[in-house]
Amino acid sequence: MGIDYADLHDPNAEYTMRELSSETMGVRAKRGGGRDVEITDVQTTMVDGNFPWTLVRVYTDAGIVGTGEAYWGAGVPEIIARMTPFVVGENPLDIDRLFEHLVQKMSGEGSIGGTVITAISGIEIALHDLAGKILELPAYQLLGGKYRDSVRVYCDCHAGEEEDPQANADEAERVVEELGYDALKFDLDVPSGHEKDKANRHLRNKEIEHKAEIVRAVTERLDGRADAAFDCHWAFTGGSAKRIARAIEDHDVWWLEDPVPPENHDVQREITRGTTTPIAAGENVYRKHGYRRLLEEQAVDVVAPDLPKMGGMRETRKVADMADSYYVPVAMHNVASPIGTMASAHVGAAIPNSLAVEYHSYQLGWWADLVEESVIQEGAIEIPEQPGLGLTLDMDAVAEHMVDGEELFAEA
Repeated sequence: MGIDYADLHDPNAEYTMRELSSETMGVRAKRGGGRDVEITDVQTTMVDGNFPWTLVRVYTDAGIVGTGEAYWGAGVPEIIARMTPFVVGENPLDIDRLFEHLVQKMSGEGSIGGTVITAISGIEIALHDLAGKILELPAYQLLGGKYRDSVRVYCDCHAGEEEDPQANADEAERVVEELGYDALKFDLDVPSGHEKDKANRHLRNKEIEHKAEIVRAVTERLDGRADAAFDCHWAFTGGSAKRIARAIEDHDVWWLEDPVPPENHDVQREITRGTTTPIAAGENVYRKHGYRRLLEEQAVDVVAPDLPKMGGMRETRKVADMADSYYVPVAMHNVASPIGTMASAHVGAAIPNSLAVEYHSYQLGWWADLVEESVIQEGAIEIPEQPGLGLTLDMDAVAEHMVDGEELFAEA
């Protein structure tokens, strides 16, 4: 018999200085219009996609269910089970307070960032879907309304022979011509054949030339038909990152993403200031606090939060507002199922400074089967006007693609 994570002892409950439950805060007023609703349970089901997506469902005594998604990774379902007692009995419409309540309750277990915030993100997205259904409003309306009816999608591309510049160029052309995208991203942290020591992050001249050749081949083949970004996955030293950025300045690069590890903002700032190539970062940063220095010190040209990872929909909106005060656009990193992808799209519709939302599953044939509605069409996501996220899980598809040993959600 496994561990019951929901029943673990909570020593913080005995002395916490910032308990934000409705009982402690005295939130007892009756709400009209069918808004007196209580959370009864939270459940997860992990789907084995090109990432192991953690889908989240919040159940209520009104029989209405909200669906969300947490960024993939081990331990997230257990943390969600751990937090479930903290939200049972709460009104799901109090999204902001419940987010802060969970952050406070889990502070001793690491709610500054990491999997704890990722788990909270999954619940928070489900609360937006649920609140929208209760209020009969689309999720973007809960975030202040919309700037656009559809959100641009950029396709994360993989050529198979990713070390071959011409193979990348061929795939770029195929994705534009056959799949209809006008925004793409390719990886630069791929083997060049000239590596001597991968641990030291340093690139020799031939390696720099190889990265620049990939950029040249892709951008010249596209010839203005699509925007192209390039991802480094935090792989290089500050000096090597500067040399890559400068080597590709003459090419039509949308942005260069994560050229250095995310921990040292000072180095990130120097990379950005040292080149005319636009620099993007942010997928490994958590909550609005993590983005403060990146934006205040103008250490990025594009900020790239991963919504189901960094805090959810309202927290991403707060980061976007902060970025907008520094005139920085937002391109949401995204490796999610249709649920997390649509959550990002709703935020992208509600903020002025949205560039695009990533799509990372174009080679997975059944990605779209997880929901009954169409999500991506002709390189864009049209924002649904249905309540909540506007998506309906296809439970047969979820059951078919569950991780081995996983259990399906309970019925509403």
